[in-house]
Amino acid sequence: MRNILIAILCLLATATFAQKEGKPLVQFSGVIYDIDSNTVVPYVTLNNLSEKKTYSANYKGYYSFVVHEGDSIQFSSVGYKKLVLVIPKNLTERKFTAVIKMKSDNIMLPTVRVFPWASFDEFKRDFLTMKFADDDLEIAKKNLSSKSLRDLYVALPRDGTEMQSFNFQNNHIGLTNKNMVQTNPLLNPFAWGALIKQITEGNKERNKR
Repeated sequence: MRNILIAILCLLATATFAQKEGKPLVQFSGVIYDIDSNTVVPYVTLNNLSEKKTYSANYKGYYSFVVHEGDSIQFSSVGYKKLVLVIPKNLTERKFTAVIKMKSDNIMLPTVRVFPWASFDEFKRDFLTMKFADDDLEIAKKNLSSKSLRDLYVALPRDGTEMQSFNFQNNHIGLTNKNMVQTNPLLNPFAWGALIKQITEGNKERNKR
């Protein structure tokens, strides 16, 4: 039984080898470009899916290696969509040249969130000591408190209307004080003389009595 299995495997290997030997060899060459920018794509990986072999293009996007007719060649590179090319059969020459144009592929990476905590213990400590922000009602109460309004009154400059009212009030007070100085009898020397005269005459009248 063992000898029979070995014989079958040998026959299959021979048939496969003979089948591959029946395929003509082809020198496969070409250059790889970006289909959008028309610039060369360097260091593209070329996988012969039929032969399970891997090749690579150079920094100018050029490649050249031996394949069989009917082999499937896969072109792959980071940032580009994979492309598969089948080598034609019944070629008149033992060489095949192809200009490959690859299309860029947008890779959607998952969202990465960076946290400022080095460990879970730090996160737990900061979370337990975290102060929650006030809601709109609390913010409005703080803004309308007497202390906030007083601080605003001291810190904020006066606008045009307030300055006009302030200047008008100062001018009014100045004019009022000026009139009071002119009409105040205590600051008038003639009024003082009349007062002294009245006091003297009043003393004389009391002495006569």
